[in-house]
Amino acid sequence: MASACVTLKSNTHLANSEKGFLGERIKGGFNNSALVMNQLAIRSRSHKRVKHGVGVVSAVLTSNNAKESLTLQVPSFLRRRADPKNVISIILGGGPGTQLFPLTKRAATPAVPVGGCYRLIDIPMSNCLNSGINKIFVLTQFNSASLNRHIARTYFGNGINFGDGIVEVLAATQTPGEAGKNWFQGTADAVRQFTWVFEDAKNTNVENVLILAGDHLYRMDYMDLVQSHVDRNADITVSCAAVGDSRASDYGLVKVDDRGRIIQFSEKPNGDDLKAMQADTSLLGLSPQDALKSPYIASMGVYVFKTDVLLNLLKWRYPTSNDFGSEIIPAAVRDHDVQSYFFEDYWEDIGTIKSFYDANLALTEESHKFEFYDPKIPIYTSPGFLPPTKIDKCQIVDAIISHGCFLRECTVQHSIVGERSRLDYGVELLDTVMMGADYYQTESEIASLLAEGKVPIGIGRNTKIRNCIIDKNAKIGKDVIIANKDGVQEADRPEDGFYIRSGITIIMEKATIEDGTIV
Repeated sequence: MASACVTLKSNTHLANSEKGFLGERIKGGFNNSALVMNQLAIRSRSHKRVKHGVGVVSAVLTSNNAKESLTLQVPSFLRRRADPKNVISIILGGGPGTQLFPLTKRAATPAVPVGGCYRLIDIPMSNCLNSGINKIFVLTQFNSASLNRHIARTYFGNGINFGDGIVEVLAATQTPGEAGKNWFQGTADAVRQFTWVFEDAKNTNVENVLILAGDHLYRMDYMDLVQSHVDRNADITVSCAAVGDSRASDYGLVKVDDRGRIIQFSEKPNGDDLKAMQADTSLLGLSPQDALKSPYIASMGVYVFKTDVLLNLLKWRYPTSNDFGSEIIPAAVRDHDVQSYFFEDYWEDIGTIKSFYDANLALTEESHKFEFYDPKIPIYTSPGFLPPTKIDKCQIVDAIISHGCFLRECTVQHSIVGERSRLDYGVELLDTVMMGADYYQTESEIASLLAEGKVPIGIGRNTKIRNCIIDKNAKIGKDVIIANKDGVQEADRPEDGFYIRSGITIIMEKATIEDGTIV
């Protein structure tokens, strides 16, 4: 620490001095301050010389009379650094994932592929590791098999080295007693059912609990958030971002005072309630132009709780409240110190088909705000040990091609091609997210299937696809057209292997689209 000295005249005025000086509120000149008058009286009676040490802040107060001055010794100001070893992270594995259906028909939301070779769960897991937080718990319930498998392959054993940390999957389970018969009833209830985690011996020194969602795309140093939480001595800190009108009603919205304290929290408001939550986001550092585009402050669903506060809220204050966003946080705002932390970098909630589709295709843009490629703070995923992709006489523009693919004389534009994908001669892929396959079919197997009039995994010859999401292990035949030329916005055709959501055609996992089909 360093020492500092401030010299102020007695008639000095402070603008906006309600925030105080040396912990005291001062209005007008210092010559009218009870703090200064009191210190002058004390020092006039004492002739002892004050010795200053390292870490001491001194202030010299002078009057208009140059002969009169006073040096005050102020207590040291020591900033306590937040220690990642005293933080545990809880990643919510998601509910039934209805808004991402049919991608969540067989997979939990955090297990859905993103960016070609990653899973959504890799985002918060990697952010934790890059932040130095290595005590991580993942709560799962719906369709958790593929999520559990991915976590085991990536973050156990031959995956990431956690040192003295842990990563545990906590699956919903039933326990003795009436309450134990229920599955997770919401995000808060999921944490409540595993409060024994905080009582475990290895977690006795946990001071703060980080609650994370498993369906967001962003890169964040969580310890910056935790440090802000510690600096303000907050009970709860909510990470926030500015959002525009188009999607404001999809989020929990907050209002904050001039010190960053949350004074109002409204979960997914509409109509007049939505308009009432508008705020001047230029106060958060946005330019006037950006503030007009994003006049709402949204909760990112990323929270830091003091451990004792979290346990008290879940077990004693609100034992029947099941959701953080709609129940716990709005109630806590009334009688706890709930602070905001403004996150200015790229963040996208991709919990709907439209946002998932848009966020994936945005990754193909040259100057996109989010990049998976960062050697210092990487996004981890399962090591697939796949060979390089083989490309033969193809035209590829603004695309991401994952490992282990085979592309033959095809065109790929503004699209993502997932691992082990096969695109045959004459295929055209435009504005499409193709998730790839979990396994290979050999050339002989493919030839045999084609000879029998069957469709192998991948996309057959001369097929044209646009504005589409192709789920894992889909089989699309030759001379197929998937374009939704009629502009249908919503349709359920599971018997034909596809759904349409927000005008986007979704080919189901393991679906077969026969030769010559037009969608």
